[in-house]
Amino acid sequence: MARTVNTAVHAIRREAFVDAAQGLIEAKGYDQMSVQDVLDELDASRGAFYHYFDSKVALLEAVVERMVVAGTAAVAPIVADPHLPALEKFRLLFSGIARWKSERKDLVLAVLQVWYSDDNAIVREKLRKATLLRIAPLLASIIQQGIREGMFTVSAPDESARAIVSLLNGAQDMAGELFFARQANAIPFEAVESGFVAYKEAFERILGVRAGSLKIVDEQVLREWFG
Repeated sequence: MARTVNTAVHAIRREAFVDAAQGLIEAKGYDQMSVQDVLDELDASRGAFYHYFDSKVALLEAVVERMVVAGTAAVAPIVADPHLPALEKFRLLFSGIARWKSERKDLVLAVLQVWYSDDNAIVREKLRKATLLRIAPLLASIIQQGIREGMFTVSAPDESARAIVSLLNGAQDMAGELFFARQANAIPFEAVESGFVAYKEAFERILGVRAGSLKIVDEQVLREWFG
């Protein structure tokens, strides 16, 4: 007789490993965390770990994917709000994601420390795909609303949303590089501002709005990270 799997129990046990890893990554860093640390945290066996994950990198992937899911869920109510105009939704979407990251700054920084390692290239690519799958529909909904309001001049909302997500992924990569450059005191704060302005202008061109219409970066949040 085949053994049945309780999917709810399976998910809970898997999430326990992700919980433990997230806490350890935040506390000591991914490179310093070992699989044994995770096992000790849960008093679990190595066999139990490999039942859910085939490697430490796979566990990192699960932590990052959870961050994408949670960050997207935090801003989804903005898109669903029937009282907000599209341009305001666009601004709040980006500022909401930035605030969500700021509230988890230690975890975001810990993940950022290993982000540019060649060993984690696959994780980065999977994150980009996960971001596309979750953020693009939200952006497409905002763009469609903006078209109805006569604010956006876009002929293909879904494709435009995908283009914006691609730019967003590029902006995230740029933000990491700028962060480390600022930490090394290699660039002035104005260089950070210029980098984000360039992306804002690209978003404006895609949406067909006048220059200066979008405000996607909260200066207070920007100074918190780069000041």
